[in-house]
Amino acid sequence: MHAYRTHNCAALSKADVGQSVRLSGWIHRKRDHGGVLFVDLRDHYGITQVVADEDSPALATLESLRVESVVTIDGEVKARSPETVNAGLPTGEIEVFARAVTVQSRADELPLPVAGEQEYPEDIRLKYRFVDLRRDRVHANIMLRNQVIQSLRRRMTEQGFSEFQTPILGASSPEGARDYLVPSRLHPGRFYALPQAPQMFKQLLMVAGFDRYFQIAPCFRDEDLRADRSPEFYQLDFEMSFVTQDDVFDAIEPVLAGVFEEFGRGKSVTPAGEFPRIPYAEAMLKYGSDKPDLRNPIEITDVSAHFEKSGFGIFEKIVGGGGVVRAIPAPGTNEKSRKFFDEMNDWARREGYSGLGYVTRKQGEFGGPIAKNHGPVEMAKLYDELGLGENDGLFFAAGKEKEAARLAGAARARVGEQLGLIEADCFRFCWIVDFPMFEYDEEQKKIDFSHNPFSMPQGEMEALKNSDPLEIKAWQYDIVCNGYELSSGAIRNHRPDIMYKAFEIAGYSREEVDANFSGMIEAFKLGAPPHGGSAPGIDRIVMLLADEPNIREVIAFPMNQRAQDLMMGAPSVVSPRQLRELNIRLVEQAKETAASANDAEKTDTGLAGN
Repeated sequence: MHAYRTHNCAALSKADVGQSVRLSGWIHRKRDHGGVLFVDLRDHYGITQVVADEDSPALATLESLRVESVVTIDGEVKARSPETVNAGLPTGEIEVFARAVTVQSRADELPLPVAGEQEYPEDIRLKYRFVDLRRDRVHANIMLRNQVIQSLRRRMTEQGFSEFQTPILGASSPEGARDYLVPSRLHPGRFYALPQAPQMFKQLLMVAGFDRYFQIAPCFRDEDLRADRSPEFYQLDFEMSFVTQDDVFDAIEPVLAGVFEEFGRGKSVTPAGEFPRIPYAEAMLKYGSDKPDLRNPIEITDVSAHFEKSGFGIFEKIVGGGGVVRAIPAPGTNEKSRKFFDEMNDWARREGYSGLGYVTRKQGEFGGPIAKNHGPVEMAKLYDELGLGENDGLFFAAGKEKEAARLAGAARARVGEQLGLIEADCFRFCWIVDFPMFEYDEEQKKIDFSHNPFSMPQGEMEALKNSDPLEIKAWQYDIVCNGYELSSGAIRNHRPDIMYKAFEIAGYSREEVDANFSGMIEAFKLGAPPHGGSAPGIDRIVMLLADEPNIREVIAFPMNQRAQDLMMGAPSVVSPRQLRELNIRLVEQAKETAASANDAEKTDTGLAGN
């Protein structure tokens, strides 16, 4: 007989009745029924009920052990009586009568319970993550992650992609988020950077002629944290040569749709080949966001023209000053009281906006200050244009275009939730396309890249030479699902002449481009194919599939909101000897700086990453 087990704790069934077996695992629960002890024995695979009564030599030992102690049980498989069968358990028709028990490890008092789904403080859960991972939900999430990654690998390989690994220790880049820096012992005063993404390396693989690359890539970004971001994250990184934007879409849509169909537990999924393509400008207008949740049927409309001349002076003044008014429908709110609309206005103020205007309508009668001042005739014209009915309410976001769009987008999401309009049990994908190549930086008073400086501009060199930079679109795209951005991608700028010109428009000299991006620019001078790709985030994919609100629930060993590993004590203090070896001297923070940092930590509520 094997030293620890003949079967796992999910394997036994009625067919095994009468067998002598050996099981090993953790004591999940104990129930004492007056001389008869029932023990749920748990391992990675499942649970088996073990029974010990006064005739069992194992009874005394099992009674003395705390839950989560690790034991090996020798015993006999018996059938449960019909009234005690547990149909919800794979082993629910049998139990094992304990003949002997070997204690492999005694558990002390637990810092948090394993059995059950009780909520527990996150700092305790993360400090004792190895215990937290024993809980059913978290354990299932990590196994789901494993299965998703296996499926992604298989699907990419089947499409002709080859998996390669790119370096972890690289050079710091002046663009993008903050790098995590690693000091070099052999080169005093110099630093490696952990990769924010394998961007340059995967493009260089295309220059090297490998055609289709992918990897499950670890990435690191030293950013403030929030619920859908982590400082260390993984992405399905891929790149393809001799492709257009359509080719990239055709390659990745079946992979994503297939994975969500495979693990979506019956929820409907946007079919591959049918992901809507929404231009960035349209997304910002209709949804107030470049990551719209298409489960929400509400669409935002610009109604500025209706208020150019209006009895409602506030909106007239905003529009006359170059601002905009955006309308957010609230369908079927005739039974909502005035309190609902006032609370939406209060919510907007709590979010830092000046307020959220509204109009009520019940059986065709308009209500609220805006309707009163704008007039019933003009309000009726507005409602007719928007296709709204006699019992539909309407919210307004007004101000400078960017601020109004943000408020309208947030209000659209909140109204959809408050009114129960969000479509359930589905994953709605879309592409956001036609991002602007450049934007005007109000602080620096100059034109700069709006997002990815290495994207190919639509129209290429001709557009850069002859078009208004703020009108140029990039071959750049995002994949969005249920309001979450899963990845950004682009058709890359593979021509040095176009790259120099694009950076020139953004205020960078040729010498600065050569100094900051020497590896890539020199490679492109030696023959580079047109290429493009993307990198869907693994953590966010699993978070959506597991229906979890926080990315930390699908990462085996996550950090907390302050980028700390409470279990291992990272980041940690290192010894003076280690610092000397690295030629590093610590500079003590000035008192006011330290105080400011502490204040910032107290108000930080976010997570970081993709």
